[in-house]
Amino acid sequence: MQKKGNKYGTHRVIAPKGVLPQPADKLDNNMDEIYDNEILIDVQTLNIDSASFTQIEEQAGGDKAKIAEIMLGIVEKQGKHRNPVTGSGGMLLGTVEKIGEALIGKTDLKVGDKIATLVSLSLTPLRIDKIKEIRPDVDQVDIDGKAILFESGIYAKIPADLPEKLALSALDVAGAPAQTAKLVKPGDTVLIIGAGGKSGMLCCYEAKKRAGVTGKVIGLCHSQKSTERLQKLGFCDYVFSADATQPVPVMEKIAELTNGEMCDITINNVNITDTEMTSILCTKNTGLVYFFSMATSFTKAALGAEGVGSDVTMIVGNGYTKGHAEITLQELRESEALRKIFTELYA
Repeated sequence: MQKKGNKYGTHRVIAPKGVLPQPADKLDNNMDEIYDNEILIDVQTLNIDSASFTQIEEQAGGDKAKIAEIMLGIVEKQGKHRNPVTGSGGMLLGTVEKIGEALIGKTDLKVGDKIATLVSLSLTPLRIDKIKEIRPDVDQVDIDGKAILFESGIYAKIPADLPEKLALSALDVAGAPAQTAKLVKPGDTVLIIGAGGKSGMLCCYEAKKRAGVTGKVIGLCHSQKSTERLQKLGFCDYVFSADATQPVPVMEKIAELTNGEMCDITINNVNITDTEMTSILCTKNTGLVYFFSMATSFTKAALGAEGVGSDVTMIVGNGYTKGHAEITLQELRESEALRKIFTELYA
C-alpha cells in the first residue's frame, strides 16, 4: 500500500508547514517511494524559465560549470528548482516511470509516455543526479534525474508530429500565446514587448491572427538580430528595436505609430526588470496590459500606473489557460515560418 497524498502536494512540504509546494522553502525530493496520487517522471531535460536562466547565467559569468553548480545548489537546498532571486522555475521533459495506485484509471497517462510538465519547477519535487549538457542559447539543461507530478499537476503528451525539443520550447511559454488568443479582438492595436523572443514570436503570430486586417500589431525587440528575424516572419505591421527599460522614448515612438491613440493591448514578454512603465505608458487609459514576464514587479506596476494617472487594466500572466498547450502547438503546425525558426533556434 502506498501512502496517501494530498491533491496539491502539501504532503511533500518540509518547511514551512501548512503552505503549498510553490511558496515552500523545502520539499521532500526522495523518489524511492511515491505517494498513491503521484506520477514519477524520469527526467531528460529541464527548460529553465527565461528570467531565471538569465539571472543564473549572469551570476555564473557565463561559465557552464558554475551554472551547473548553482543549479545543483538550488535543488539540494530546496528539493526543487526555484530560483532564489527571480522566484521562478521552468518546466521539464521526461518519461512516465511510475503511476500512483490512486491514479490508475483516473489519468490518460501510462508508463513510458513522453510528457512535458505544464506546472512550474518552482513547485515540482526534483532530484538531479547528473547535469549532462547545458544549452544557454535555449535555456535548456539535459540531466539524469527524477521528478514528481502531483495529482493536480497539468501536462502535455509530446505529439508524434513534432520534435521533442521543439514541442518543449513552445510548451514552456504556452500561456502567453493562448492568453493573447483570448484577449485580442478584431481591430485591436497590439504592442508586444520582447517580441523577438520565444513567447514574443508566438504572441505576434496569435495577435495578428486575432486582430485581423483591421488591427495593427507592433513588435518591440531588444537586438538588431531579433528585429530582423521578426521582420522576416511578417507577423507584425511594424517592428522596431529599443530599450524597453526607457519608457519615454518608447512611448513617443508608439504615439507616432498610432497617431497618438496608443495601444488597446500591450503584452510584456521580456526577461529583464524595469519594463513596467513602458508597458503602461504605451497603453490607452481604457486599455489592457498583460504582464507575462516573470521579471514584473507588482509594486512598480501598481504604483507606477497610479503615479501617471493611468486607469489601465493590468493582468498578471498566468502560465495556464484552458487549451494553452493545444493552441501553442497548433501555431507551429499552422505556420511553416514559425516552425522553421523555432526548429533552427530551439530544436
